[in-house]
Amino acid sequence: MSTANSPAIHHAIGPKSREAFARARKLIPGGVNSPARAFGGVGGSPLFIQRAEGPWLEDIDGRRYLDYIGSWGPMILGHAHPAVIEAITQAAQRGTSYGAPTEAESELAERIIRTVPSVEEVRLVNSGTEATMSAIRVARGVTGRERIIKFAGNYHGHVDSLLVSAGSAAATLGVPDSPGVTVGASRDTLVLPYNDVPALIRAFEEQGAEIAAVILEPVVGNMGCVVPSFDFLEVLRNQTTRHGAILIFDEVMTGFRLALGGAQQLYGVTPDMTTLGKIVGGGMPLGAYGGKREIMEQVLPAGKIFQAGTLSGNPVAVAAGNATLAILESEPPYEYLEAMGKRLGDGLAAAASAAGIPHQLQRVGSMMTLFFNAHPVQNWTDADRSDRAAFARYFWGLIERGVYMPCSQFEALFFSRTHTAEHIDQTIRAAEEVFASWP
Repeated sequence: MSTANSPAIHHAIGPKSREAFARARKLIPGGVNSPARAFGGVGGSPLFIQRAEGPWLEDIDGRRYLDYIGSWGPMILGHAHPAVIEAITQAAQRGTSYGAPTEAESELAERIIRTVPSVEEVRLVNSGTEATMSAIRVARGVTGRERIIKFAGNYHGHVDSLLVSAGSAAATLGVPDSPGVTVGASRDTLVLPYNDVPALIRAFEEQGAEIAAVILEPVVGNMGCVVPSFDFLEVLRNQTTRHGAILIFDEVMTGFRLALGGAQQLYGVTPDMTTLGKIVGGGMPLGAYGGKREIMEQVLPAGKIFQAGTLSGNPVAVAAGNATLAILESEPPYEYLEAMGKRLGDGLAAAASAAGIPHQLQRVGSMMTLFFNAHPVQNWTDADRSDRAAFARYFWGLIERGVYMPCSQFEALFFSRTHTAEHIDQTIRAAEEVFASWP
């Protein structure tokens, strides 16, 4: 199904957004500063946003949408939360960057260490990509080994050695591996199927002495929401321990989202290292990596493994992170998010079933995907069988009805504490209307 010139798309994109995209394409590669924003998986051109508040986005044509992206995860408290905005404002008034330590960095580190089970020491960086890149370097430096295991469909930022079978934006745009990533950079990366216990055991039997680390999304968001089996996580922990490899949970999406302590708290599996982003910065550019003290003490200047960043621990970003985590600690939203997640997931699945549309609804808490797929999705091979054209039709139908979902079948949706039962029911009714309009 071609979506690029459909009347629904043309109607859904306001004239100002179309003009803004035409301008951007002359200035920015593809007209966007991240491929996930390009609408490549659904056709048409992106909406340009001018403001957001609570569960709402507003585009430059003045149209409002219930937001189920949440800046791809960090806006767990909703957009422009007053306490977060106040913290950002006060920090900016004191200066936007010092290039010197602040007490607020230690406060944020204490919050992370207090809440995330695996973290005894933590280093702040500027993004999730920096966090995973640094964690991989540390794992190699600590173990003296070079090989890394990752899983097809898991995305860990645009790190050369990890940009192999990376799911998400790469899959949406049909570029699973990037030009510019050298053979040498990817040679030491072993890609396995997610949730495949025999393949994991076999890899360690054959190459265990060479494997520095295993990195994974403990709940995948970058090929849609894919849930790990208990056996998979248990074998991961056992095999890495047995063979002296470092287990890294990439909790950039799941950290503070699925539970205060992330997926590792939810599933009761403690990795050796954890990478964080998104919520940890309250929507500002900030990431972190941390783990066992004996591992982190090998990072410069305590140890010899180099990692640095002029803007790491930026005071404005740290203020947003501290304000957000303080609220999540004092007013935990997780029971509410689970209840609303079940309401939304059950409603979307029921709407698809009533219309006779093959689907899978996969969810953990406030993170979920409606796959247009007749079979359960346990790995990238399963996800790749999803009906992309059906998803595009669903996406644009919801846009026309004021609901903004992720613009790819292979991205999980997120919602916030500010989404009410009424908002959830409005979304379900919109989906029912979209499905009822299908021939």
